[in-house]
Amino acid sequence: MNASIVENVLGSARRATRRVGSAGFTLIEIMVVVVILSLLAGIIIPKIMSRPEEARRAKAVIQIKEMESALNLYKIDNGYYPSTEQGLAALSTIPTMGEIPKHWKEGGYLKKAPKDPWDHDYVYLSPGEHGEFDLISYGADGLPGGEGKNADVESWTIE
Repeated sequence: MNASIVENVLGSARRATRRVGSAGFTLIEIMVVVVILSLLAGIIIPKIMSRPEEARRAKAVIQIKEMESALNLYKIDNGYYPSTEQGLAALSTIPTMGEIPKHWKEGGYLKKAPKDPWDHDYVYLSPGEHGEFDLISYGADGLPGGEGKNADVESWTIE
């Protein structure tokens, strides 16, 4: 009786080994998967590649909001915004020209004034034409106006 049990167990193990050994994908199945992945890549990659410009514009909006906050803190401490001549540099180093702030925060309000995502300086006007100050990125071309990727990002149009 013990011998028949051992034979049954060994027989079951041999059958299981044969089933596992024959499992796998055929060349046709692999080729179908490759074709499907290629089609998906052909659809998705162009959509992803058009997103860098949207990301740059979003980054410009975030940077403008960050600078607006720093400018507001500057005004709270000193009673006024930096002048156009002092510029955004007044947020990272104490101004040495124009009206010198009496309560400038040690360490500044920003580590340094950032460049826009297209590596241009932001335009800062104080007083601004659209409020107490205006912050502008001129977009990819670095020139006022423009459409599409060259369109300006302006502090007074950001919601």
